[in-house]
This record gives sequence, C-alpha cells and structure tokens, in this order.
Amino acid sequence: MPNSPSVLVVGHAERPEPLTVFRANLSDFWALTKPEVNFLILIATFTGFYLGYPDNLHTLPLQRLIDTLLGTLLVASGTGTLNQYLEYRFDARMRRTQRRPVASGRMRPRTAAWFGLLLSVAGAAYLVLAVNAIAGFLAVFTSTSYLFVYTPLKRKTPLCTLVGAIPGAMPPLIGWAAATGSLISANAWISYCVLFFWQFPHFMAIAWMYRDDYARAGYSILPAEGEVGFLIWQACFPSLGLLIASIAAVGTNSEGSIEYCSTLLLGLGLLYYAARFVLVRSRVAARQLLKASIVYLPFEFLILVLGRN
Repeated sequence: MPNSPSVLVVGHAERPEPLTVFRANLSDFWALTKPEVNFLILIATFTGFYLGYPDNLHTLPLQRLIDTLLGTLLVASGTGTLNQYLEYRFDARMRRTQRRPVASGRMRPRTAAWFGLLLSVAGAAYLVLAVNAIAGFLAVFTSTSYLFVYTPLKRKTPLCTLVGAIPGAMPPLIGWAAATGSLISANAWISYCVLFFWQFPHFMAIAWMYRDDYARAGYSILPAEGEVGFLIWQACFPSLGLLIASIAAVGTNSEGSIEYCSTLLLGLGLLYYAARFVLVRSRVAARQLLKASIVYLPFEFLILVLGRN
C-alpha cells in the first residue's frame, strides 16, 4: 500500500510524520494561550495607550506601543496557559473544555506549567525593561490575582465573578500607564470601569450556557437559590453601569454627537439582551447576550479611539 503523505508505514503500524507531530504540538501550544481572549485584551490595551498618550497623535511612539502590546500579550498568554494547568483536572470533566491540550492528555501538565511560567515572566520583564515599571507591575498583579485568587474562588462562591473582574479590567490601565507613566487620571479609571462592567453580562451568559458543565466540575458559578435576583445583579445592573461608564468615557475623550449616539445604541442594545436573558433564562437568550457582549467591546473601544479629541 502506498504511503499516505501524513504517515510513515512501518510493518503494519502507522506513525505520524515528524512534521505532522510538530504541527499538532504547535497547535496545542497556541491553544494554551487562549488567542481569542488575547485579541480582546490587546484591543483594550491599545485603547488605553491611545487615549492616554498626552502629546499629538501624529507623534505616537509606535515602538513603545508595540513593546506594550507584546509584553501584555506574553503575560496574558502565560496566564491563560497557567490557568489551564491549574484547572486541567476540572476541565477534563466539562464538555466545553475537555479537549484542551492538558485536559485531554495530549500535553503533560508540567510542560504547560513551564511554558506558561516562561511566557509570564518574560512578558513582565519585557514590560519593565522596555516600557516602564508601572505597566509591568499591573501585568504581574493581573496574572497573580487571576491565578491565585479568582481561579480557586470559582469553586467556592458565585461572587468569584466580582473578584475576577478586578484583574480582568486591567488592560486599559496597562496601556494608559505605558503611554503616560502614571495612573493619576480620572479618564484612565473610567476606561477601567468600561471593561470592569462589561465582564459581568459576558460571563453570566457563558455561565448559564454551560451551567451543567460547571456544576459537573464543581464550580460555584451560579447560586443554588435566588437565581433571578443574582442574575439581575450580575447581568442587568452591570450592563447599566457599562452604559454609564461608556458615556462618561466618550465625554472625557470626545464631544461628537455621533460618538454619543453610537455608544447609546450599543449600550441600550446590550442592556436589552441582558434584561431579556434574565426574564427568559434560556440558552438562546444567553447566547444572544454573549454575542451582543462580544460585539459591544471592540466597537465601543473603536468609538473611543476614533472620537478622541
């Protein structure tokens, strides 16, 4: 029988070619870094840098911006990898995550741990040396609090979302600190609030869609009682807070009516889907809220960037 392009025939056994194995391993390492999450992190970091840069935008320091994004990407990738290492036993119990590299057994836990540690340390060091110490400190705080405070809390209390939103909203501050060397600015913290409030409806949609998975793995994401009230506090009120914070962000960076109207439409749309989700509490409503949240963040940051005075 002729050899397939992807296997070597030895007797009756077939072994993958080295190139095929390399590609598979590379794909697993890439998956460990959670690239879909990193995309949003980079958008938020860029927005913070762009809005914070105090001088004429025509003199925007591209090298410092690239250094900031690269360092943040390394730390975020390392954090995502270490998170999968810490939770691989629980990920293996969930349909949503059981095919992740470590959870599925394709990669040894120790390999993922060293890879994540290398990325995190390299990213933090790069930010300190190439950007400034404040940006590096914020990245380290984000990573450590996410891994060692938020991650274990997911198995103890539904309030873990509130705790996790604190480090989760750091990317705009990292970008702002990289551009200005300071965090003494109301505008910086308004940008922080936008990402802080956004996380609640986004994660509540995911928590509802995969609530059986989370329960199977022993996560306390949703309460056993008082679910409606909890969802109101975790989805509707934060969506309202997000609308207010976004309007405030537009007000501190732009005076254009287009920016205000666009932000209002985005915010009211997300608030509608959050309220509908709480009232209906179905998988379809949760998925619609998730999609609305994914649309909201990049478009709102784009409004802020394009509308900057």
